[in-house]
Amino acid sequence: QVQLLESGGGVVQVGGSLGLSCAASGRSISTYGMGWFRQSPGKERELVAAINWNGSGRYYAGSVKGRFTISRDNAKNTVYLQMDSLKPEDTAVYYCAMGDSTSWSRRENGYDYWGQGTQVTVSS
Repeated sequence: QVQLLESGGGVVQVGGSLGLSCAASGRSISTYGMGWFRQSPGKERELVAAINWNGSGRYYAGSVKGRFTISRDNAKNTVYLQMDSLKPEDTAVYYCAMGDSTSWSRRENGYDYWGQGTQVTVSS
């Protein structure tokens, strides 16, 4: 059974930083693209960042480009999202997802497995 467990969420002040981790079990992530999505109240879930199987290709939403960094450690079966210069609009539940191929996808249906999510709150 594949499980993704996010950690690292919490409350941070505007301009602060948080680092999220997503530890996978039940399957190696080494041959799959991975993504981080987020959803805030009243809004649709959106792709924030994604990375292909070996880290050579990455995607960032325009709203986070230059502030967020996605990375992966296949040996640790873990994906990371470093979030800097946080803004109130970054407040959301952040979800980790495992793709269905070596590359990343913009679409939710391009991901087979999802974590339960971790809350990130940016306070002003």
